[in-house]
Amino acid sequence: MGIVKEPLDIDFEVENRNLTKEEEKLISSFIKTEKEKMRLKESKSKTKNLNTKKQKA
Repeated sequence: MGIVKEPLDIDFEVENRNLTKEEEKLISSFIKTEKEKMRLKESKSKTKNLNTKKQKA
């Protein structure tokens, strides 16, 4: 991700608000899914590395 520079002569105003229960659930679900994808990807790469080492021996 890059840095977004604020254009000259333009003011950005941000209003803070609490997340709704639905938004909290969506975010939690997304994070859980992404962690699971990373875990599966890591286990596949470990298995692949082990298989490659066994074949070389």
